[in-house]
Amino acid sequence: MIALKDSLGSDFVESIRTFFSENGPLSKAKNFEFRLQQQEMAVAVAHALEEERHLVVEAGTGVGKSLAYLAPAILWAIEQHKKAIVSTHTINLQEQLLYKDIPILKKIFPVEFDAALMKGRQNYLCPRRLERALQQANELFTGPEQNELNRLAEWARTTGDGSLSDLSVEPDPKVWAQVCSEPHICTKKTCGRDTRCFYHNARKRFEAADLVVINHTLLFVLLDDPDEMAERESGFMFPNDFLILDEAHTVENVASRQTGIRISQYGLRSTIQRLYNARTRKGLFTVTRDAEGVRLAVELVDDTEKFFAEVESNCDFKKGREFRVRDTDLVCDTITGRLTALQNRIAEVVKRTDDEFLKAEVQEYGRRIHEARTGIAAFLEQNRREHVYWVERTGKTAQFLTLNAAPIDIAPVLRRMIFRDNCSCIMTSATLSVGRKDLSYFRQRIGADEAEPALLGSPFDFQKQTKMFIVKKMPDPRDAQYEEALEHWVGHFVEKTDGRAFVLFTSYRGMQQVAGRMAQFFSQKKFHLLVQGGGAPRGKLLEQFKTTPRSVLFGTDSFWMGVDVPGEALSNVIITRLPFAVPDHPLIEAKLELIEERGGDPFTEYSLPEAILKLRQGVGRLIRTKSDRGIIVILDNRIVTRPYGRAFLQALPKCPVEII
Repeated sequence: MIALKDSLGSDFVESIRTFFSENGPLSKAKNFEFRLQQQEMAVAVAHALEEERHLVVEAGTGVGKSLAYLAPAILWAIEQHKKAIVSTHTINLQEQLLYKDIPILKKIFPVEFDAALMKGRQNYLCPRRLERALQQANELFTGPEQNELNRLAEWARTTGDGSLSDLSVEPDPKVWAQVCSEPHICTKKTCGRDTRCFYHNARKRFEAADLVVINHTLLFVLLDDPDEMAERESGFMFPNDFLILDEAHTVENVASRQTGIRISQYGLRSTIQRLYNARTRKGLFTVTRDAEGVRLAVELVDDTEKFFAEVESNCDFKKGREFRVRDTDLVCDTITGRLTALQNRIAEVVKRTDDEFLKAEVQEYGRRIHEARTGIAAFLEQNRREHVYWVERTGKTAQFLTLNAAPIDIAPVLRRMIFRDNCSCIMTSATLSVGRKDLSYFRQRIGADEAEPALLGSPFDFQKQTKMFIVKKMPDPRDAQYEEALEHWVGHFVEKTDGRAFVLFTSYRGMQQVAGRMAQFFSQKKFHLLVQGGGAPRGKLLEQFKTTPRSVLFGTDSFWMGVDVPGEALSNVIITRLPFAVPDHPLIEAKLELIEERGGDPFTEYSLPEAILKLRQGVGRLIRTKSDRGIIVILDNRIVTRPYGRAFLQALPKCPVEII
């Protein structure tokens, strides 16, 4: 047992070391086996928390990272009356923490603790907004929308937590937008004392919890919110908290997306139409009986469509869904003045509305119009230093546009936001290093220059568990014989393991072409071919792969990381090409340009390390437990013919290699 009274100072660190020792309390848990790397990681986390330092840890697959940070985090939170925030990138890991790891610790710990999942407030139904929506249904909703509203009202009577995850059928987004919790409508003052308020009940749970689990996207939305920042001088999200980010290899991308500008054509149109929709003749201006507001909203929908049509006519989408904007004269600003007029009208309506709840509803839309106006102005003026600007086609059929801006270098932003003095942030992942023990590449990219690095290996015996094949005979991808050779070697190695293979591609189009050409081969050999993008969601494809004998799965980007298939079902990972990112996304292109401007070499400083990290992720799909066995196949001869190939090989697990 951990004696909490002894857990101050270095006694705390020693108590964590004991907890993870061969004879410690954890060793008595079901299926637990002592892992030195897990103990080392837990001790490093305990040290960092005790000394209020930042720590970056790479811990290989099989270390048991989650228990290594959860145990010291929870015990430190209880002892010091702090709050532990644990952030993940994937839902899978959140579920593992909440339903597997935390229950293990609840059984073993000598003290009780509370853990809660934090979801964005728009996930929750607001009973007061639902009530008002039902009262104003005729002014706000069409017939089918009213039916949907009634379905939600029925569900509200029986739901346990009132969140979207409790709904069997996804709601109509227009109706949900009118009844979900919103920051300035569903406030502590208006809903906080209401025992039926799902969001505030959830909030009470995570405010009282010792440990809060959250996802990276929501975390960075909250960390970037000026209202939230004012309240957290002594912590990240709560006074006196500390932060642990698992799956930290995704932090740079997520933070870049969440701390920039994103103005969606669809979102702006929806906001205006919630005020008044000319087609349905419904909206808040109908409730407030404001003819001038109705006129402005109708005109503004047209103005918005014209503005975005003008943007589209000045963009060249030949290369893909994104078009980078380099100059401030993309289009004339025909829209922000009109949005100001609508904002002023909303302010007039608010002034003469006595109904406090209706006033809050209208004000909320005023706020959104203001955000859109300032976002569009900032995008057109390009007034943010060291940001990249681009227009993106969005929607299922790419029928809408989104205006985007993001910081090119996220490091200074994260330095201010996370790596502050007198705070503790711990970041961890199985793949952060590109061959150096100091994790310098990752630390520099995210602004963690001052954070202490720790590189822990994997407890797996790769020498015995895996073998790597490198096909030196593969022609250059530009050669006429390349496609034929690719199909030959994929077929050869898939037969070697009787299917049970992931074939990982760097291009979606390339994958589809190979799948089309090899379909007959797989059919003749009675292999079960699964191809990403064929309509089935990722989870369903994985389930089919695990349960169907002789399966072969063709996957791109999302199958290189975060996918877990332990056991014999996956015995072969074939990498068709080294995963160098094509600099076709404006953000990547801008990152490369910035390195060049600063006198660096974009290839060695960005393209190569990013490709090494991604290759490590892909290779990491194979061995997930101590009993797994299998082969890695690399069908790209550059790994042995180019000088930079050595950097890839050095970063991969040490195992027998056969060059063909």
